[in-house]
Amino acid sequence: MIADKIARDSPLSSSGDLHNLPSEKGENFSLGGEIASVQIIDQSKEISADFRHRALRHHAEGIFMAETIFGQTLTLSTGRIIPTRWVGEQHVKEDLGFIPSFADWVKAIRPEPWMGRSERIEALVDPHLASPVVEVS
Repeated sequence: MIADKIARDSPLSSSGDLHNLPSEKGENFSLGGEIASVQIIDQSKEISADFRHRALRHHAEGIFMAETIFGQTLTLSTGRIIPTRWVGEQHVKEDLGFIPSFADWVKAIRPEPWMGRSERIEALVDPHLASPVVEVS
């Protein structure tokens, strides 16, 4: 039974942000700070302390990134092996209610003038696009 809280005795469990995740049997267990894949998804809190930090990794691509970094499975302190993707998906669903794509976040960002380049520089840096030199005689 997974009634004992996994993160309770973990030295890595420093934040109070413990995500209680349901198991396939309906039991709840807390992953907390013991699972680095949850921490990396929330690491953007270091940059922005409000909900907008979620735009960086709270989406399908962020979950894939955690799986790429930590591997396909994680081993809990109890020895139980769980899919990294499952942990990320549960975390994002708990925070947002669904798993958005990065494109969903981008559509919600209001463009500002500083976000785009005002003039094209290709001709200045690519010799094949530069105007031909004309000799004057």
